[in-house]
Amino acid sequence: MPSATRSGGLMLLHGYTPKQIEYGTDGPSTAENLYTVELLENAFGNWGIQHLDAYEADIQQGTGHSALIDLVARKPT
Repeated sequence: MPSATRSGGLMLLHGYTPKQIEYGTDGPSTAENLYTVELLENAFGNWGIQHLDAYEADIQQGTGHSALIDLVARKPT
């Protein structure tokens, strides 16, 4: 993802955390395909992270509760 974003570009990510596997409601079924705060901090630490939050919510998609993560970061110029 970093290489697909131009210099100064804004990256928006909305995904699932590994806790999602416990819910079994939607999303990938293996932890390697899920995001953690630490993973995103390491991958985008030199970017201007404007928002990074892992949370749980009931969403109007799938069958119930979800473990979600959001990232908003600007690539350095």
